[in-house]
Amino acid sequence: MANAKQSATNYVNQVFETVKKRNPNEDEFLQAVSEIFHSLVPVFEKKAVYMEHNILERIVEPDRAISFRVPWVDDDGVIQVNRGYRIQFNNTIGPYKGGVRFHPSVNLSIVKFLGFEQIFKNSLTGLPIGGGKGGADFDPKGKSDVEIMRFCQSFMSELFKHIGPDKDVPAGDIGVGSREVGYLFGQYKKMRGQYEAGVLTGKGLNYGGSLARKEATGFGAVYFVKEMLQDQQDNFENKTVVVSGSGNVATYAMEKAKELGAKVVACSDSDGYIYDKNGINIDTVKQIKQVEEKRIKEYVNQHQDAEFISNSSAIWDIACDIALPCATQNELDKDAAKRLVENGVQAVGEGANMPCTADAIETFMNHGILFAPGKAANAGGVAVSALEMSQNSLRLSWDFKEVDDQLQKIMANIYKRCVNAATEYGHAGNLVMGANIAGFEKVADAMVEQGVV
Repeated sequence: MANAKQSATNYVNQVFETVKKRNPNEDEFLQAVSEIFHSLVPVFEKKAVYMEHNILERIVEPDRAISFRVPWVDDDGVIQVNRGYRIQFNNTIGPYKGGVRFHPSVNLSIVKFLGFEQIFKNSLTGLPIGGGKGGADFDPKGKSDVEIMRFCQSFMSELFKHIGPDKDVPAGDIGVGSREVGYLFGQYKKMRGQYEAGVLTGKGLNYGGSLARKEATGFGAVYFVKEMLQDQQDNFENKTVVVSGSGNVATYAMEKAKELGAKVVACSDSDGYIYDKNGINIDTVKQIKQVEEKRIKEYVNQHQDAEFISNSSAIWDIACDIALPCATQNELDKDAAKRLVENGVQAVGEGANMPCTADAIETFMNHGILFAPGKAANAGGVAVSALEMSQNSLRLSWDFKEVDDQLQKIMANIYKRCVNAATEYGHAGNLVMGANIAGFEKVADAMVEQGVV
C-alpha cells in the first residue's frame, strides 16, 4: 500500500510539474488543476489503470483552445477590437458545454480554469455533457444595446464555425444574459442559414429557452446546502445568510434561502455591499439590477434602515450562519474565512466558480465548517441548461415546477455522489475531495473505454 501511495503521489506531482511548465503565468488555471489533482491521489492508489492510461496528463490538456479577434464599431463610429476565446476541453461523455463570459478580466487562464472545472461539474450532474468555456475581454457595462448587439454579432461570426447542438453548446455567464444570448443566437441562425435551437442555452422563452434557467444556479446552490444541512439534522429556518454578488446567481440564491426560512442580510456588487438588518428585499434588488441595471447602492434610497459600504470584500465581516459567495473567483480569502469562523459561520456554499481561495477552504475544513464546493453546488445552472437541450431536442417546453423538481433531484444526487465518493476513499465529510473524485471517475472510465483519442 505504501508503494502504491508513493507511486500515485509521484505520478500526480510529475504531471503537475509538466502542467506548470506548459502553462506559465496562468495562475487561475494552475490553482484549479492543483486543487483537483491533489484530491485524486487515493484514486490512483486504488485504480492504477488510470495511471497506465495516463489519464491525468490527457485530461488536463484541452482538445482545442481557440482565440480570435473580435472587431466592432461603437456608437461614435470608432472601431474597437476585443479578444474572444472558446476552450473545448473534453467531450468524452457528451458535447462540450459551458458558458460564455464577457468581462475585462477574461483571458486564457480564466477561460481554461473555467473549462477545466466544467468537465467535472458537468460529470457530476449525471447528464451527457462534456466540458468547455468561452468568453471575451469585452465589458457590456456602459454600452448601449446596439453596441452590445454589434459586438455579439462579430463574436458569433467567428464562434459559429466551432459550435453546434451535438458539438459544443455555449450558454451565458458573467456579462452574458438573455439579451446577449438572443443576439448571439440570432447571428448564429443567420450564419448557419437554419434554425438549431439546441446550439445555445439560456435562451429567451419565446425561442426555445427553459423556464427556471435563470434561477437554476442560485436555486441549485441553496438546494445543495439544504442537503448538507439536512445531514446534520439542520435547515435554513431562522438562519442569517450573507450572499456576495447581486446578479442572477446571488439574487435567486437569496430568494430560495428566504423561501426556506432564512433571513438574508447582505449582498454586493463590485462597488460595495448593502446590509439590511431587516432582511434584504429581493424585489428591490431585482428592480435595481435586472430592470434598471443600476448599482446595488441604490437600495439604500428605498430602505432607510439599510446601509451601503463601499468595500465589497468587507461583506465577510458580517456575522452569519451561512455564507454564499456568488460573485467571482477568489473573492473570499484566508483572512475573510477566519473572520467568518470567528463570527460563528456554520456552512459555506460556493455559488460562483472557485470563489474561495485554497487557504480559505483549508481554514473552513480545519474548523469543521460545512463546505459545499462550487463544482458541485454551482452545477444547477448547467444541469438546467442540459434540460433545455433535452426540451429543444423533443420540441417540448416543460413547466416551471417540472424543471425545478428535476433540478432538486439532480442537486440531491450530486450531493449523494460527493458524500459516497469521499467516504469510499477514506475522507468522509470532505465534499471537496468527494466532488473531485466523483466527477473525475466517470470521465476517466469513459476515456479508458474510448481508447487514446
